[in-house]
Amino acid sequence: MTRIITSDHQGPQEVKVGGESKWICMCGLSKNKPFCDGGHKACAGEEPGKLYRYQDGKRSEVPR
Repeated sequence: MTRIITSDHQGPQEVKVGGESKWICMCGLSKNKPFCDGGHKACAGEEPGKLYRYQDGKRSEVPR
């Protein structure tokens, strides 16, 4: 089953666990979900209001 999930987050969310910081993926691009692996760096340069598709490490704009 394939799903289309949209997110406008471009970075992780810090969560404190026992005084230690854990970083949770909010962009949806991490290959180590739910944890951040730096995949959000691919979001740099996105323009507000545009829809993008990420596939095989490449970004392409999706026409609306």
